[in-house]
Amino acid sequence: MGHCYSLDLRVRVADFIAAGHSCRAAAEHFDVSESFAIRLVRRTRDTGSPAPARQGRPPGRGKLVPYESFLIQTVAAEPAITMPELAARLLEQHGVVAAPAMLSRFLCRRGFTYKKSMDRPCVARGLFQIG
Repeated sequence: MGHCYSLDLRVRVADFIAAGHSCRAAAEHFDVSESFAIRLVRRTRDTGSPAPARQGRPPGRGKLVPYESFLIQTVAAEPAITMPELAARLLEQHGVVAAPAMLSRFLCRRGFTYKKSMDRPCVARGLFQIG
């Protein structure tokens, strides 16, 4: 994945171009690529700001979001359930294939924490508690 140039550099390049220099001259002067300078001018014209766009996937989407209540209710009803068992139950009841690691990350983002306890069986298989 690419990186974003700092806002300071973006503003200086945009101001240099706005002062009447070409995009190619700005790219050479600030040691950035020509395509960056050209896209920066376009972005500034379209949005009014040289600030970079947000990177990454928008939050709140994913294939497990529609099944959030099912997953939370299942783990709340049976806190000692393992992630492979939860994945099997999700497949059985809803027909959705999900990796155990994906379920674990999903539940951690929803406030469930992984608790290790010596008096519980299946310690290393993914016990979750609200926490």
